[in-house]
Amino acid sequence: MEKVTIIIATHKKYQMPSDKCYLPLHVGAEGKKDKDGNPLDLGYVKDNTGDNISSKNASFCELTGLYWAWKNLDADYIGLVHYRRHLSLHKKSKDPFQNILTDNEAIALTEQYEVIVPSKRNYWIETLYSHYKHTHFASQLDETRKIIAEQCPDYQPDYDKVIHKTWGYMFNMMIMRRDLLNDYCSWLFNILFELERRVNAGQVQDSQNLSPFQGRFYGRISEIIFNVWLQHQIRIGNVKHIKQIKCITLGKIAWRKKLISFLEAKFLGKKYEGSF
Repeated sequence: MEKVTIIIATHKKYQMPSDKCYLPLHVGAEGKKDKDGNPLDLGYVKDNTGDNISSKNASFCELTGLYWAWKNLDADYIGLVHYRRHLSLHKKSKDPFQNILTDNEAIALTEQYEVIVPSKRNYWIETLYSHYKHTHFASQLDETRKIIAEQCPDYQPDYDKVIHKTWGYMFNMMIMRRDLLNDYCSWLFNILFELERRVNAGQVQDSQNLSPFQGRFYGRISEIIFNVWLQHQIRIGNVKHIKQIKCITLGKIAWRKKLISFLEAKFLGKKYEGSF
């Protein structure tokens, strides 16, 4: 059994770290074809192998990778990062690729902490709820709260606390001990599959005939409720040692567009229609 395995969720060929803890994973592999009509092969493990939900990738985003890791990997600690977003302890180089968390660093962290997360993402003038409401549709988050109240009411106080914070651990990125990952994924996917059922049944307002970007809201919901699950685990004493480390991005970030879109969503009610 490996000590640490961190999947790198990707839908394209990209520069990948070579440390043995990393496993590039082609997410959304189900049904993807190359220009000749053959199954698309990026040279990575695919998330449509073993027990999987690869076909849900268009709406569940990197969560199809998380589900695959949960069901198919055997490691003491399991994590998820993205092909352009990684965890980091240091800024040793101007080249962010050289600053990606190494295998030795990951192992050392897991000897001290049960959960490793990216640094808090601050929204300053927005709560997690208001930001979601302004950029997506609040009805989806409201329905999620109802499901939590029905399935696991002991988490409802944690939901209500988290949703009013102006920061969170985002991007569905983390490294955590295997037993905690089992608990989290079982909890998370029970909630999301029920939300999906209600959406498909037309029971959730503003959730039909969405654009491809807006249709990925299950991945957005999970970013928020990861914080709910973690808050609850800390409150009941299941998680005692958590470590925040840097989140670094490979490639350029459109900061101006990002800021303008954030303010337009907040003050003009203009929903997001793309990543930045």
